[in-house]
Amino acid sequence: MQNKKTKQRGGWLVLLRALIIAAAGLLIGVSVYFINTTSFVGGGYPMPFGYGASVVLSGSMEPALRVDDLIFVHREPDYDVGDVVVYRRMGVSVVHRIVSESDLSVITKGDANNAADDPISPSDIKGEVVGRVAGAGVWVDFLRSPVGVIVVLGAAVLLLELSFRKEKAQDDRQLDDIRREIEMLKNEMNLSSTENNE
Repeated sequence: MQNKKTKQRGGWLVLLRALIIAAAGLLIGVSVYFINTTSFVGGGYPMPFGYGASVVLSGSMEPALRVDDLIFVHREPDYDVGDVVVYRRMGVSVVHRIVSESDLSVITKGDANNAADDPISPSDIKGEVVGRVAGAGVWVDFLRSPVGVIVVLGAAVLLLELSFRKEKAQDDRQLDDIRREIEMLKNEMNLSSTENNE
């Protein structure tokens, strides 16, 4: 019974350690993605596997999108009037809704803006907004800061260290139990041997 419980605890510790490593890797990956993405792709907009993410920086799309919302963008073969899209203008990502289009140009406008934007080429559009997490941009900004990266790495190391210490303490307890059992068996054998000699 004790051995079965010990194996279950050991399994949970291995699972916990794997989850900690996966979470730290994910957070570091998100941090790297958002750290100065323009320097990685020469002013472009990184879209691995056709997906990207961005943080809303202005209130031009309120109430649909608010400042600090984390948005997810997917590259589509074409875009229609009414789609909320991301395009790049002078090195800045703009998130606005398509209000009219032709073969040569697309006109967008922020829902909260009074005037439409200047026309852009359909090829300037990086993708359509396909999802959002309200307010998550605050955490993204923190994660892409040097302090955020240090905090994530420190937390991962601390959690791993605590996991290893707990496992070591458990192993030490098991070893003490085995030693006690061996000592009891020795005592029983000595007692039995003494009784046989008498």
